[in-house]
Amino acid sequence: MNNVIDVTLFASTFFTLFVIMDPAGNVPIFLGLTSKLTPKERARAAWQANSVSAGVLAVFGLFGTYILGFLHISVEAMQMSGGLLLLLVALQLLTGEESDPGKPAGKTNVALVPIGTPLLAGPGTIVAFMLAVEDAGSNTPSIIAVIAAFVAVHIVSWAALRFSVVIHRVLGEGGTTLLTKLSGMLLAAIATQLIVNGILGVIEQI
Repeated sequence: MNNVIDVTLFASTFFTLFVIMDPAGNVPIFLGLTSKLTPKERARAAWQANSVSAGVLAVFGLFGTYILGFLHISVEAMQMSGGLLLLLVALQLLTGEESDPGKPAGKTNVALVPIGTPLLAGPGTIVAFMLAVEDAGSNTPSIIAVIAAFVAVHIVSWAALRFSVVIHRVLGEGGTTLLTKLSGMLLAAIATQLIVNGILGVIEQI
C-alpha cells in the first residue's frame, strides 16, 4: 500500500484541511445562509460550494509555487506566515469570534460567496494545501496522497452541507460548538508546528 500512496502524507493533509475547513462548524452557517432555499436548492448549493472550493485550491496548488517564485518568497517564509494566519483562525474558533460572512446583497449565489470562498477555500486552507503540494514534490505516491486527501476532504465537506439539517438536529447547538472548539485547539497546534518548521528551516540555512 505504501508503494502506491504515502499514507502519512495523506493523513496529515486530510486532517489539516479537515480541521481548517471545519465541516461540522460550517453546518449552522450554511443553514442560516440557505434558510430560504428549498431542499433541492440547498442540495445544489452544497455541491456548488464545494466545487468552488475545490477549484480555488486546485489553482493555488498547481500555480502557487510559481507565484511564490515570481514574488521571491521562500518556503520558510510561507510556512511562518501561514502558521500565523492559521493561528489567528484557531483563536477565532476558540473564542467564538469567527468572522460573520454576512448576508449577500441582491441575488448573489451564497454557494459561491461566501460559502465556497472564503468559508471553505479561505486563506488558511489555501496556504495549508500549497504546503502539502510542496511536501509532495515530484514523488508519485506523495502526489497521489495529496490528491486523495484533497478529494476526500471535499467529499466529507459536501456530505456535511448536503445533510446539514440532519447533522445539526443530531449534534444540537452544544455538540456543534464542542466540535468547533476542538477544531480550534488542534488547528492551533498545527499552526505552531508550521511556525517552528519555518524557523528551523531558516536556521539551517544560516
